[in-house]
Amino acid sequence: MTANWKNRKVLVTGAGGFIGSRLCEKLVEAGASVSAFVRYTSRSEPGLLRFISRQAFNEISIIRGDLRDFNAVEQSVDGVDTVFHLGALISIPYSYVHPVETVQTNVLGTMNVLEACRKHGAKLVHTSTSEVYGTAQRVPIDENHPLQGQSPYSASKIGADKLVESYYRSFNVLVVTVRPFNTYGPGQSNRAVIPTIITQALAGDVVRLGNLSTIRDFTYLDDTVEGFLRAGEADLWDGETYNLGTGEEVSIGAVAELIFNIIGKQPEIQVDSDRLRPEKSEVLRLISDNHKAKTKLGWMPRIGMQEGLNRTIDWISAHLDCYQVDDYGV
Repeated sequence: MTANWKNRKVLVTGAGGFIGSRLCEKLVEAGASVSAFVRYTSRSEPGLLRFISRQAFNEISIIRGDLRDFNAVEQSVDGVDTVFHLGALISIPYSYVHPVETVQTNVLGTMNVLEACRKHGAKLVHTSTSEVYGTAQRVPIDENHPLQGQSPYSASKIGADKLVESYYRSFNVLVVTVRPFNTYGPGQSNRAVIPTIITQALAGDVVRLGNLSTIRDFTYLDDTVEGFLRAGEADLWDGETYNLGTGEEVSIGAVAELIFNIIGKQPEIQVDSDRLRPEKSEVLRLISDNHKAKTKLGWMPRIGMQEGLNRTIDWISAHLDCYQVDDYGV
């Protein structure tokens, strides 16, 4: 599949985030005219966009605002061909503490994006999450697996996904939804489990984690970003959803051992009760069926876990001062 992004006007929400910043960089490299919607702060921080190539950064138009503000969103979509909607509050622990803010940002923010796309005729690539499936009722998990809100975050994303579906069916907004499975890679915060393990292992002799037996399907950053690009390239604006996962499962405990082997040290693992989800909220097993993305989008993951972890460890080692290793950030 080939796509011509040259001179296409693209908006990326959540552009300062882990996946969004890398997507912006790849879109610029492909020739797109990119606007990056980032959440306003008084320091005008661009988030992880500061780590992309200087050449790409200089070609991006940064728009600061809040997804909950329809006027800000609507103005940013005006004149845009395609919107990649990644903006969200994504932390599950944070959603336990601030469920109202999570729902307002993820549900109302998505509705604002949809309304803006409807008004201006922009196409939408919407970001879901494997968390909407909850603990697997069957494996591998295909796109028809039941949805289950096991945290306020996952419930908010289910709501957002269903709004996207409704705008396609009700208003013929041209949409496609991608559903990543546990993306990891350079730049990710230690809110996520792999950077949590790496930063603690690099900095000390004890690694504090939550549930070690939960099973996940980890996908490297560049593979996930390629899935977004393929979704925007495929010209299949038919409201469909595509899993972006490797189809391979690994426990958190096993990931920790892989990381320790690469780093060359064997820290003590301690289970920290503060890092455990409420019992009925814990998602025990996620493993994707990615057949649909392979056959319809021509997408498949290319970076194995050993290589992906090596790249991630190298980046974090060089930027360890960006992390607050001893703090459990929600």
